[in-house]
Amino acid sequence: MKVNFLVLFCFFGINGQAFSQVYDYSFNTKYVYILVIDGPRYSETYGEQNCKYSPILCDSLKKEGTFYANFQNNGPTFTVPGHAAIVTGNYQRISNSGTTLPKQPSIFQYFLKATNQDASAAYVVASKGKLDVLVNTKHKKWHNQYIASTYCGPNGNGLGYGRDDKTFAKVSALVQSQNPPQLLLINLLAVDVYGHANNWDKYLEAITQSDTYAAQLWEMIQANPLLKDQTTLMITNDHGRHLDGVRSGFVNHGCRCAGCRHISLLVLGPDTPKGVVVAKKTDAIDISKTIATIFHFEMPTSKGAFLQEAFPIK
Repeated sequence: MKVNFLVLFCFFGINGQAFSQVYDYSFNTKYVYILVIDGPRYSETYGEQNCKYSPILCDSLKKEGTFYANFQNNGPTFTVPGHAAIVTGNYQRISNSGTTLPKQPSIFQYFLKATNQDASAAYVVASKGKLDVLVNTKHKKWHNQYIASTYCGPNGNGLGYGRDDKTFAKVSALVQSQNPPQLLLINLLAVDVYGHANNWDKYLEAITQSDTYAAQLWEMIQANPLLKDQTTLMITNDHGRHLDGVRSGFVNHGCRCAGCRHISLLVLGPDTPKGVVVAKKTDAIDISKTIATIFHFEMPTSKGAFLQEAFPIK
């Protein structure tokens, strides 16, 4: 299915008379899935010269899409604020405990309103239960409106931390179904958890396991005729970790150091050029604006920009 997006640009000539030009934005993407690998440092993923810990993402999958090498979280570098930046297009100070809703509406709410679909068309599946706050907002015009489906934490109950294998089993069931969600965000927690546990070996193993999950997700997308050639997959992070020599090093995060801010984004899909590396600085808040553009609706509360390198206008 090709989505046509007509955008009207207005200019003013030297005599002050307005004139306009219409561009036809055409996209083949019908589904957008976001995989958030929680909390790896760039130095252990794409920044590792030999692709030792992420051999698939850093090599074969990277060649299949557009990679943003200078992707940043320029807000609070914690899990809930980092995810909120991705889905709302705003950096904001928000409790990392999952007890406070984001201030702005999410891409899920805009999507469900624009498409007039039920909650199952948009989904958040997260190992961290506190991320169920991502589908709602404190914004009085949007509060409790257009709420997406969630499966967050153990058994999807929105409490505590679940296991990534259980989370991925839920993802697999959704993606392989005959009615897959059109908009899906996935959170995998193991990298962050082992980092906080000061377990370097398990932290690296979790990065490699997440690499495998990313590859399996892309394979499942290609195996489902409903999704193949119609799905964009964005693989990113919510935050990094302290640089070595900064505070507790890889064990924690939350400051403004380059290790916490430097994350990554790899985009795969039918509209995205292969083998492209983008060096310019881009932001986590750009994801929501890009998704809104792909699906042909406005998201005025998002402060992000359209990631045009991954979706060149033809």
